[in-house]
Amino acid sequence: MKNTIYSKYIKRLLDIVLSLFVIILFSWLYLILFVLVRIKLGSPVLFKQQRPGKDEKIFGMYKFRSMTDERDENGELLPDEVRLTAFGKKLRATSLDELPEFFNILKGDMSFIGPRPLLVKYLPYYTERERLRHSVRPGLTGYAQAHGRNAISWEKKFEYDVYYVEHLTFLTDVKVIIDTVKAVLTHDGVALNALPDLDEYRKATSSKD
Repeated sequence: MKNTIYSKYIKRLLDIVLSLFVIILFSWLYLILFVLVRIKLGSPVLFKQQRPGKDEKIFGMYKFRSMTDERDENGELLPDEVRLTAFGKKLRATSLDELPEFFNILKGDMSFIGPRPLLVKYLPYYTERERLRHSVRPGLTGYAQAHGRNAISWEKKFEYDVYYVEHLTFLTDVKVIIDTVKAVLTHDGVALNALPDLDEYRKATSSKD
């Protein structure tokens, strides 16, 4: 990635200003969602998960919780599909569960645009080139989300992530925002079947070599 004035200074400044603007402007929505999640799903209202950020530094990414804490007779959590309520599905479908990530952007853990932060357990399974995705702050949306979302392969996702890192400019970020809005409005790239876990996928494909 080439260090430019935009990538070194302006991008972060825009992240601070825009995230603070969104948090203030939609403070009423945060309050409503906080109350609804507390009533329908219980406490804690926020779900925090460890994710790798820039330079693979681990941070806590915040979301509104979308699942209950229902457990079986042995005290083990029930499968996700059982604990995901109709209300939780609506939160995810509208991406309202991701509103707390604006605080991650304000803190500097994330950016508006960048590769989406994936699970920490995936770190050992990236190739050297794929690790370039961690040379920038992870994003609320990214080049892969604007060009296929969850309907493309892991390899294609990482190819898009690295392409973004190598072509990071103000115009690229503007294009990603426009294409993300188009993808959301048209539901483009929404696959019925989710991708397999990267660790399981890489283990399976490597065993065939």
